[in-house]
Amino acid sequence: MTRHDSSLQTQNVISTAQNAVEDVQNATAQAQSHPSEETRENAQNAVVQAERAIAQAQDAENQAAVDQAEEALNQEKSVLQDL
Repeated sequence: MTRHDSSLQTQNVISTAQNAVEDVQNATAQAQSHPSEETRENAQNAVVQAERAIAQAQDAENQAAVDQAEEALNQEKSVLQDL
């Protein structure tokens, strides 16, 4: 595997983590604007997926991006706890 391929794979796991966190943000906003058991459950499911994606990205070279995604996820989890 070339260095370039490795770099693309690294970016892919980081992008996946960032996209998963964005999904959590969208699900949280939905749960806030339309509070119901279903929207809260959707948001919790999105959190689980984002946690998995971040865990997979932990070995990525761009640790700052992973840390930023994890921080954003933690903020959303805090908002969800208050719902």
